[in-house]
Amino acid sequence: MDLTSIGQTDRETSGPGQSNLLRTISWKHAFWVASGVPALVLFSIGGIAALVGPPSWLCWTLSVSFGFVQAFVYAEIAGLFPGKSGGASVYGAAAWVRYGKIIAPLSLWSNWLAWTPVLTVGSSVAAGYILTMLFPPDSAVATYRLTLLRLDFVKAGLEMRVTASSLIATSLLLATFCVQHRGILGAARVQMVIGIVALTPLLLIGIVPFFTGDVVAANFVPFVPLSGAWDRTGWALFFGGVYLAAWSSYAFETAVCYTREFRRPSEDTYKAIFWSGILCLAAYSLVPLAFQGYLGVERMSAPDIVDGSGVGAVMAAMVGGNGVLAKIILLLLILALLLAISTSMAGSSRTLYQGSLDGWLPRFLGRVNHNGAPTNAMWTDLGFNVVLLLLSDSMFVLAVSNICYLVFIFLNLNAGWIHRIDNAHIERPFRCSNWLMASGVGLAFVNAFLLGAGANVWGEGTLTSGIVVLLLILPIFWFRHYVLDKGKFPAEMLKDLRLASGALEKPRAGVLPYLALASGVAIVFAANLYFHS
Repeated sequence: MDLTSIGQTDRETSGPGQSNLLRTISWKHAFWVASGVPALVLFSIGGIAALVGPPSWLCWTLSVSFGFVQAFVYAEIAGLFPGKSGGASVYGAAAWVRYGKIIAPLSLWSNWLAWTPVLTVGSSVAAGYILTMLFPPDSAVATYRLTLLRLDFVKAGLEMRVTASSLIATSLLLATFCVQHRGILGAARVQMVIGIVALTPLLLIGIVPFFTGDVVAANFVPFVPLSGAWDRTGWALFFGGVYLAAWSSYAFETAVCYTREFRRPSEDTYKAIFWSGILCLAAYSLVPLAFQGYLGVERMSAPDIVDGSGVGAVMAAMVGGNGVLAKIILLLLILALLLAISTSMAGSSRTLYQGSLDGWLPRFLGRVNHNGAPTNAMWTDLGFNVVLLLLSDSMFVLAVSNICYLVFIFLNLNAGWIHRIDNAHIERPFRCSNWLMASGVGLAFVNAFLLGAGANVWGEGTLTSGIVVLLLILPIFWFRHYVLDKGKFPAEMLKDLRLASGALEKPRAGVLPYLALASGVAIVFAANLYFHS
């Protein structure tokens, strides 16, 4: 089958209640939608620096390097499914479905739970910047707080509350929803304009301090974690930093969410992931290095840096901003955060959309509007994150979300070799080198190790909370598949496998996928036991 011709001729239309996305974009549009990913560094750069100390910049460099290698595996499996939307988790789920019905929706569910909190954390940080610009830190508006529910049984000090920040953040999410409602082409055009403007200060922050002499070598020594030594505790802190950095630095894989909307999926998929990766390699290597070299360990440990509210002001100072110029730079960083929020809503809503079409998630999520936007999925994203905005600890939300993300990463990197065994007959517009595939499989187990070693660094109950959240897919999938669909998958789920019989063929990988799963679980719990017993 000629995949290129599919991309060139498929100009489907859709209306309310129908389930067709439109082939209207090229890889450049997907690049600009994914260009919000570099702004994710603003979410946790302070928290990781305060946790790890001088080696924190290395956490980011390692993490984004891992993400770049992994992206080529995603590019290969995305090319197998030019008719599906929703990103790598959907393509990975198609590999695992032969080996266990629940494993496949777990891939998709864990990816959505990883992506959707970008809306919460990003809008919270942007709201903090807005409050900083408009009000003194001790003003009645900035300090307003109405406690709704205490959640100490989940984590000490955690609560649900209403603040000025949460109200502003909700308004930002509604504005993003309105942009996304226009469809992916309209959203990509808006993001291209915002991206050019908003990414400029991030790139300047990563470059200018090196030329002005503001990156001080003394701020990188002694090159040991804050515990004071490279002992078990020190390594746990370092792995905790790499663990959390993955949530941001891996995220440019969202560029493959739009395969179903590419005009030429055979060409656009690879180009979108490659150039998005190059952008993120630059941003996640330079910005943390410059940030740490400018601040030093003591300033990085300040509360306003840890929670992210003071990061924007510091970054404005890093490029010589003061007075009106500082406010302009802060405004541009807010635009960068809005770009990240829009990127997340576009990608995560399409994950829900495709999950509905494939029979994993509730049916109502599979509807689109006349612009081809999956509005029901977008409303679900919005409502879920409005609730998350009420939680008092966004770093805890991020750390739990990252458990889901690394589970998704593990499943999808292994999906690469499973597809090569089970779906060798399907044409691959892009086939990554064998050494890249092998490296990706190796990184799957590296990520399992990071999950076990690093999650509980961010709170004693983090790993347990993540497992509970992951298990929520069980009743959701059970009701959709066994109650509504009577134990059968929709034809939509199987159509891209090009099966003559219309049914799943016998798996060819034998026990290998199960051994991979068992090994991954063993690594997670062994690492957690060693570093946190």
